[in-house]
Amino acid sequence: MGIHYDYKSTKGNKLMEKQAKREKKLAEKKAKRLAKEGSKKEENKTQVLDPNKPISLDFLTNPNKE
Repeated sequence: MGIHYDYKSTKGNKLMEKQAKREKKLAEKKAKRLAKEGSKKEENKTQVLDPNKPISLDFLTNPNKE
């Protein structure tokens, strides 16, 4: 009989602990994903067009030719 009585009295606390654990895990995943995307964004920023250089037809048709 003690198990059933204990279940209802601690149900709210267990649910709050589960939710906190879930939110913590999601926050860790988000931080990890943002750290990974941050390094990708930095790589993309290095390939900026030079404003003093005119854009040629050759550059538009084959931008990876260097």
